[in-house]
Amino acid sequence: MTLQTVPLIIVCVYLVGMLCVGFLTNKFLIKDSKDYLLAGRRLGLIMVACSLSANNVGGGSTMGVATRAFGGWGLSAAWYVIAAAVAMIPLAYFAPRIRKVMAYTIPEVINRRFGPMAGLSTAILNIVSLFCLTASQVSASGMVVSSLTGLPLNAAILISGTITLVYTVMGGLLADAFTDLAQWFIIFIGLLVALPFVINGAGGWDAVVAALPPVEMSFTKVGLFTIVSLVLNYFCTFLSGPEMISRFSAAENEKTAQHASLLSAVMMAAMAFLPTIIGLVALSVNPGLDDGKGTTALIWATTEYAPVWVSGVLAASIIAATMSSADSNLLCASTIFVKDIYQKYINKNVTDDKIIILTRISNVAVGLFGIFIALFKIDIVTLNLFAFALRSAGPFAAYGLGIAWHKATPHSGLAAIVTGSIAAIYWQVSNSPFGIMPIVFGAVISTLTFVAVTMVESSMGVAPAPSPQSDRE
Repeated sequence: MTLQTVPLIIVCVYLVGMLCVGFLTNKFLIKDSKDYLLAGRRLGLIMVACSLSANNVGGGSTMGVATRAFGGWGLSAAWYVIAAAVAMIPLAYFAPRIRKVMAYTIPEVINRRFGPMAGLSTAILNIVSLFCLTASQVSASGMVVSSLTGLPLNAAILISGTITLVYTVMGGLLADAFTDLAQWFIIFIGLLVALPFVINGAGGWDAVVAALPPVEMSFTKVGLFTIVSLVLNYFCTFLSGPEMISRFSAAENEKTAQHASLLSAVMMAAMAFLPTIIGLVALSVNPGLDDGKGTTALIWATTEYAPVWVSGVLAASIIAATMSSADSNLLCASTIFVKDIYQKYINKNVTDDKIIILTRISNVAVGLFGIFIALFKIDIVTLNLFAFALRSAGPFAAYGLGIAWHKATPHSGLAAIVTGSIAAIYWQVSNSPFGIMPIVFGAVISTLTFVAVTMVESSMGVAPAPSPQSDRE
């Protein structure tokens, strides 16, 4: 799909703006490694909430939701995003505890509590999964750029991947947070502005509803089991997701972390229906779109009915959605490598300046590798499912219960990591029996193992594992 000049200019201005953010952040705000890796632990409520929301709302939550609404889920496609919002509510219980432990990464906390083997295992699982997630988001960004500009897919992947890499390398988490702030408002405003044009272009809301079978307007069409599965999937992913944890760790205090989780839930819920309704509009007027699949429902409806400048804003918002996930995955992988592997096992006395340099080098390596993988056009869904199950299922209990349950015993963490990871991989290879997602099954096994080992060791008189708390600021 080739867009007109105005939308293309808007997209280019957005991309140049992201590069400027990285340059200015690096020039004026990065003073030490804490600034680079954790934004100096001084992010306020709005910054944290927007960053959490932007990282959760990617291409799947914009174009993907419109496609789901078009292709069978109807109005209940909104649950794809609302489920994430619901999962943020119980996360508010953990958020202040995450901030309180004063750690940089998930493996650091697990290492403090359950020892080097548990920490190293978690670091490796996280890094491998973040490689995959970086590749999938770069690939998604490239597909969006290609569809919006008419560029060959490989060229679009190289452009989008390089821009994401450059501003992340320059500004670290501070640049990431600033761009997330912009990206969230671009995503939300882009969809919000496009919606009335699309509805009016289709003849009004009454005409849209009249053209659809009544079942398409059911908020529970997708089924209770799928809704609950989505909520559990998001909660498991969020509680053991490095990009989420880094935002809580970067908050200015514990209350900010907690309130940001709740505010993020409200923000995501507010945008859930925007792409859903646009997808339903496309279905009502063009049910044969993309051979009945509606994979381009969001872009088609907007370019068909909205002014050219609205198409440009929406184009920028979709690119923003994918880039906001890619930059976080990139930085988290590099931070874990430098802090949990290099500094811990290779050079314990590495200087602060060297940490920044090594993290930037790692960003380049991870980014280039991600771009390289993306060029092979591996199925994005396959990459994401594998990555989420790998990084979250095993460490889920070791991290979540490790910071919340002071009676946890020393061997419960590693046991949970091993059994949960094996269970998740087995469940995915088995094609998710009973419709249960691999990450959910693995997290359940991880939790049961964690509790069982703790109870057995406690009954034998084994003392609780050391506190994950740190006295470092």
